[in-house]
Amino acid sequence: MNFPIEVNNKTILARRGETILEALERNGIKVPTLCHMPGLNPTGSCRMCVVEVEGKRNLITACSYPVEEWMKIKTHSPRVVNARKTNVELLLSNHPDDCLYCERNGNCELQLFAEQLNVRERRFIGKKNKYKTDPSGSSIVRDPAKCIVCGRCVRTCDEIVGVSTLGFIGRGNQTIIGPSFNKQLNLSSCIACGQCIMACPTGALHEKRHSGDLQNALHNNKTHVVAQYSSTIAISLGEEFNLKPGREINGILNAALRKAGFDKVFDTTFGADLYLIQLAAEFEQRLNEGGRLPLFSSDCPAWIKFLEQWHSDMIPYISTCKSPQQMLGSIINRYYADTYHIKTEDLYTVSAMPCTAKKFEAQREQLTHKGISDVDAVLTTRELAQFIKLNGIELQQNDPELADYPFHIRSSAGKLMSVAGGQTEALIRTLYFRLTGNELKQPRINQMRVQKDYKEVKIKMGKYTLGFAAVNSIALAHKLIEEIKAGRDDLHFIEVMVCPGGCINGGGQPIRKGSNAIKIRQKSVYDLDENDPIPVAHKNPGIIGLYTDFLISPDSTIARDLLHTSYKKREVPL
Repeated sequence: MNFPIEVNNKTILARRGETILEALERNGIKVPTLCHMPGLNPTGSCRMCVVEVEGKRNLITACSYPVEEWMKIKTHSPRVVNARKTNVELLLSNHPDDCLYCERNGNCELQLFAEQLNVRERRFIGKKNKYKTDPSGSSIVRDPAKCIVCGRCVRTCDEIVGVSTLGFIGRGNQTIIGPSFNKQLNLSSCIACGQCIMACPTGALHEKRHSGDLQNALHNNKTHVVAQYSSTIAISLGEEFNLKPGREINGILNAALRKAGFDKVFDTTFGADLYLIQLAAEFEQRLNEGGRLPLFSSDCPAWIKFLEQWHSDMIPYISTCKSPQQMLGSIINRYYADTYHIKTEDLYTVSAMPCTAKKFEAQREQLTHKGISDVDAVLTTRELAQFIKLNGIELQQNDPELADYPFHIRSSAGKLMSVAGGQTEALIRTLYFRLTGNELKQPRINQMRVQKDYKEVKIKMGKYTLGFAAVNSIALAHKLIEEIKAGRDDLHFIEVMVCPGGCINGGGQPIRKGSNAIKIRQKSVYDLDENDPIPVAHKNPGIIGLYTDFLISPDSTIARDLLHTSYKKREVPL
């Protein structure tokens, strides 16, 4: 039911049951927020969204107060603006003054509010709290001094991701946010997904940088430096250069990376196709030989770390396939290095990924052989953008170029792996071919494209009717595991992504408020799939050539040695 309310002397329509903030935003009226998170129950703790309501003595938090028919609201009255300004000044009174050196300089919400509210002097002076930076995590650095205790990282970790690593510690003005007992991240249950970074409005959380090591490698004449980049990077990187969201920039990215000094530039989507071939072969083997099912996906390192920590008894159900990043890294170290007579100790492999957990994955002991890692350094989308800018390269002034041979051809199925449900859809296409000898007449699986955190489909393949599910939430994955342990047996493959929406919303992606950019990236992936001449991984001529020349078959000894790995129980100290 709609009814009128008055806002800034103008009448707008509100809906019964919605909050003041929801009514204002729906009518195009912007009110600043710090603690508010769309889709989660409001707390009203930051007080940045206060508005003036006629008849109310105190200012009202718009995010938590429901609209009423009689309301007359002022969103930017002098009283409201002064209250917001005071809030920001109080936050700044105990905040470091190192904006020039901060990771979030120019993209900090506190900095933005200070500018909008014309905060130009320090009115409140007190003793500043002193906290040490915590660089112990494999992927994430925590800087408590810059935390404004908005709680967004806590709610993200608890309510969205479902891991509950972070929490409030202490009371009153001594409250801080950190892992249990305020210990280091490397002692906590953190799965390195990076969603806390995406939620943080300041520089209190950021990724551990590998770009410095890369810069040194590029300027070492003895080092042969190669780059591989995720299919997701090619869709989201342009946003860091003010390009239209969702625009695929593979061609100009290839050219830019070559200008930056890389000897070779490869497309990790080739690795995604390789992953799909190996995954389908492993699934078929388990199906025919009575192996452990359902088979869980293995390309999300944050999910793997969670399972190792909390459900180690389910490790036999995880696919042994390395992720596309690690598969391509392994192939580069062996096939590419041998083919072009490059010593592995002189080869430096860099991957650009939308995910902070990929940094953790690259240093896993199982993915290092005789001191040589599959991948030497991992850059997030944000790091890659800064690296390109550091090297003075104007991204848009490059003519498109192809990725380098022999890892330059990819299918659209590999591209689909960047969206939640996409891996399942891509797997079904290749698995159907393996089990029936025919191509799937309708490769698009609509059940895997719905905007839900849980997706499920049943498909008949030859003599089998197989159940597939995809979840992009640890909480839902945990629930599904409990159902399987209780006896549920109608699912045969389960895709798990930690980040909402999949890799297109990974913890290393451009930091933007709102979900519009995510939807545009998703649409771009689906549009590419509709028009691509190679919609299935098993028809990628580069993949076919790799098996013919080197790997022999998905179940060969060399394929098992290079493309598969193992997992083990991981203890959580706290």
